[in-house]
Amino acid sequence: MARILYKYLDITGARRMIVNQNLQFTNASQLNDPFDCHPKLIDYSNVPDRKLIMRMPKEWWIEKEENDALNLRNDTWLCSLSKVNDSILMWSHYCYNHKGVCIGLNLDKVMESVPPMFGTMFLKPLVLDVQYTDIIERPSGYPLSPEIFDYQWKTKAKDWEYEQEVRLVMPRPSDIYSALSPEQAKNPKEQWDWREIHYYMPLKSECFESIYFGVNTEQTEKEKLIQYARKKLNPQINLYQMRVDDNAFRLKAESIME
Repeated sequence: MARILYKYLDITGARRMIVNQNLQFTNASQLNDPFDCHPKLIDYSNVPDRKLIMRMPKEWWIEKEENDALNLRNDTWLCSLSKVNDSILMWSHYCYNHKGVCIGLNLDKVMESVPPMFGTMFLKPLVLDVQYTDIIERPSGYPLSPEIFDYQWKTKAKDWEYEQEVRLVMPRPSDIYSALSPEQAKNPKEQWDWREIHYYMPLKSECFESIYFGVNTEQTEKEKLIQYARKKLNPQINLYQMRVDDNAFRLKAESIME
């Protein structure tokens, strides 16, 4: 069975994603949680003896490894998706009080859409289910391994568990897929912060499995997206209207028929 993941967006972001058929990747240092992908998630204090005999003190090695982890964070872009489409909090936070859209993506099709040169280190983004914890249980940074870097990219505070996040992680994506935001483009190049630059991975039309419209999505915008999705994106796409459940604090999806 295909794995469907969801992207919550305001109406402008949803329109851009659907019309441009792409997926936005954001630098790991620019997320809304300052603890995200932080180098302090890893404990580099247990420096191996083989390093200490190289005449560099323990403190030097700790600082070096943490700086390397910080540089990795700054060189990594990711896309946040969710396992659920009916989170009241996410509809409120990311869809501007339920006025936006939640887009369902077929993960298998998304991975098939990855262009050959999207990444400079890996061929395809890593797919990581975020792990949530009450206390930061810092694993040792030694020996260095892919699991250590995965931990840095996928560990979040328990407070965020309602998001049920899945991340597509791409260290050092290719510059040919980068683009300035409209706000950045207004400023001189000297003022750009390269970490604020987004990367956009192209998607095939069959990646778009469904679109969910918020309780408060404006009717005109909704009709425009429905017409575009059915005629130009994917005729087989599933369309839903979110409704308030009369009997509980929850949302329910109602299929939109022809």
